[in-house]
Amino acid sequence: MISQERAYLGPFFVFLAFLLVLEVVTRIGDGTAQWFLASPSYWIFPLQTVVCGGLLWKWRRAYDFRPLSGWSTAIAIGLTALAVWVAPQWLFHAAPRTNGFDPGFFGASAGAYGANLTLRLIRMIVVVPLVEEIFWRGWLLRYLVHDDFRTVPFGTFTWKSFLISSGAFCLEHQFADWPAALLTGALFNLVAYRTKSLAACVVTHAVTNAGLAVYILKTGQFGFW
Repeated sequence: MISQERAYLGPFFVFLAFLLVLEVVTRIGDGTAQWFLASPSYWIFPLQTVVCGGLLWKWRRAYDFRPLSGWSTAIAIGLTALAVWVAPQWLFHAAPRTNGFDPGFFGASAGAYGANLTLRLIRMIVVVPLVEEIFWRGWLLRYLVHDDFRTVPFGTFTWKSFLISSGAFCLEHQFADWPAALLTGALFNLVAYRTKSLAACVVTHAVTNAGLAVYILKTGQFGFW
């Protein structure tokens, strides 16, 4: 694998590897009293954030975020995607999703709560948008046009790349979230086509996740993390 491909794929697959470790440890620790086995997300997610963030920094020169434009489109579609995620509760009174990553897991003290929440927000608003957009829009959307993705201008449209990347993005999420994730993947692809900017795609994803974080903290529905 050439170095540029490694830069586009590496952080994403390391990110997935941590999720696999999370699943394995959760199964091993089911029913145990030790928090680090029974609730491993509270140490695996911070470690995942630090490691993936480090990889993004290491390979930062391989990513081309230009043009640095399209912000109005990015914000508008980011907010639209946010509405897609919360619409089932607003429109169809879907059940609350309260079981998930609780910032108060280590106690209500300002230090413990603040550190836990800060790392969670960095993961959700910074690391996840960068890792996923670099992979889905920066690499896969172009790789499906030509296997030497570097020769494909960012934002090049084909039905094949649009449909496959939207569907694959959907499969990355929990089954219950597939409808929202499928539509979100399509919306994020539209940002790439409209703006021709990887930076705009990252901003869109970050806006959606930041808005969802606010919704989670206001409603206590930690299952949306």
